[in-house]
Amino acid sequence: MTQKSRLGSGVSIAAPVRRPLHGRVAAFGASLLCLGAACAPGLAQAGQMPPDVLARTWIAQVGGEAGPALLAQAPAPADAKGAGEAAPAPAADPRLPRIELSRQVMFQYLLAEISVQRGRFDIATAALNDLAKSTRDPRIAARATEVALRAGAFKQAVDAAGIWLSIDPDSTQARQTMVALLVNGGQLNAAVPHLERLLVNEGENIGRGFLQLASLFAKQPDRAAVLGVVRALAAKHPRLREARLAVAQAAWTTQDFALALSEVREAQRISPDWELAALFETQILARRSNAEAMVQLQKFVTANPKATEARMNLARLYATENRLPEARREFERLATDFPENAELGLAIGLLSLQLEDFDTADRQLRKLLDAGPKDPDMLRYYLGRTAEGRRRLGDALKWYRAVESGQQRMPAQLAEASVLARQGRTKEAREALRRIVPDSLDQRVQLILTESQVLRDAKDFQGAFDLLGEALAKTPDTADLLYDQALVAERLGRFDITEKNLARVIEIRPDHAHAHNALGYTLADRNVRLDEALKLIETALKLAPEDPYILDSMGWVFFRMGDSAKALDFLRRAYKRKRDAEIAAHLGEVLWSQGQREEALRIWEDALKASPDNEVLQGTVNRLRK
Repeated sequence: MTQKSRLGSGVSIAAPVRRPLHGRVAAFGASLLCLGAACAPGLAQAGQMPPDVLARTWIAQVGGEAGPALLAQAPAPADAKGAGEAAPAPAADPRLPRIELSRQVMFQYLLAEISVQRGRFDIATAALNDLAKSTRDPRIAARATEVALRAGAFKQAVDAAGIWLSIDPDSTQARQTMVALLVNGGQLNAAVPHLERLLVNEGENIGRGFLQLASLFAKQPDRAAVLGVVRALAAKHPRLREARLAVAQAAWTTQDFALALSEVREAQRISPDWELAALFETQILARRSNAEAMVQLQKFVTANPKATEARMNLARLYATENRLPEARREFERLATDFPENAELGLAIGLLSLQLEDFDTADRQLRKLLDAGPKDPDMLRYYLGRTAEGRRRLGDALKWYRAVESGQQRMPAQLAEASVLARQGRTKEAREALRRIVPDSLDQRVQLILTESQVLRDAKDFQGAFDLLGEALAKTPDTADLLYDQALVAERLGRFDITEKNLARVIEIRPDHAHAHNALGYTLADRNVRLDEALKLIETALKLAPEDPYILDSMGWVFFRMGDSAKALDFLRRAYKRKRDAEIAAHLGEVLWSQGQREEALRIWEDALKASPDNEVLQGTVNRLRK
């Protein structure tokens, strides 16, 4: 067998891989020295060196883990200045083979390392693989694997790693390298015996090894094959909780949710207090029902009150399901246990803001700001919103104007304009908006929507309609602009525009729950095409099942259709979720129609205290109390 390669510029070499070189080194000496001068300028006088000194110099300069092994076992050269003084050789590792630094070994090693420096990884890989076989040195095999990987030569890398393992079968690094190569190459079944060996070698940490499988296989496109491999590995460890969880995770990626749930529950049966398994079960259950996930997580938290991550996830689930009081309660409990955790304090502050508990929100956010947070501008923005909620518009302006940079900068500028509008300073509000330079189309749309709201607050509905129309002339299919103009058109009695715009929004974004709801409510409020209105609102409710405004619309359409019992059910649910003035107006009207006038009056009075200027509420109360 011969090894053919091209080294340097036009120099062809054909050398038997194990034939002694002797005169062949001298024949190709000029080529080697030429390459040496190019790659290592310090060897400019290499032609004057004895072969062993040349080899030592090259090996020392090119590096690689195999170099020291060769130097340690080669005869020491005579010192050029001292007559025959030998330099001390490094102590040899008794576990490594003793290698005679023959001309053959010298040539192959130099050939490989020079080729690496010249970018000829194909030559280097072949030379190192052959050298690894002949020397049986694991470091040369490791170097061969490394060079093949750099060359992107998958087959050669696997071959080199195989040689490495055959030399040193107990090497964890060699086996890990082989596994990585086989997995990245899609040869999953071939990787199984190596993975089994690695897992067994983990000893007491075998569970950790199983948990690392998800990362190992993360980029594999054949998820079914991955599941098969993980199940095969786990089958030998049926009582290991991590093995069960690894199967559950692999099943999740194949969308075999039944198997995932079965395996994660088996993991919990083995270890009932294992928080990681409980959280993964919650993730699986939440896919079909947040309510079901919450029930299961509540049971786990009750049994394991010190399970911090589970408690945190339960609080987040409450917030996702708009069960804000429960969410805040859980976060408050966590904050008691972890008073230095700023994330918990922020969650409490923001939930309080959503619950319209503005005093608690203000107190919590100020406390966080005084502690010197990483993002003070975010807290200033939310303090501005809190001040708005407390109707302290001057304070709100100060907070918004104090936001200097970051993600909250533009929202603060928009909020500043809105506050100016609420103060009746419409001209100043519009001027403030015109000073903002948008960075994107989305920001430009937000500016237009905010200016539209400023005009609506000033009761200039025609001005808002025209502003939106100008923007739509430039970007006619912008869903947010179409939706906003539809609402303004309704105030102007332009129901044809309202219906056309909302229908177009639904075409563009079929999942736009509020477009379905707005169109359905518009029809119901006008008491026309009620069957169509009901279908639209039903679609909206499927898209956003617990949205209070959609629940309100559903109640209102049932009232228009003469079904007061269903109407009351939906309107009570809506009002429980959101104490909104218009929802209060509708709920009160249905109660009034059913003779429950005391309750209706109480609801209206509470709503009027919170929103004394709401036109729908005022109109309903005045109309029915006459």
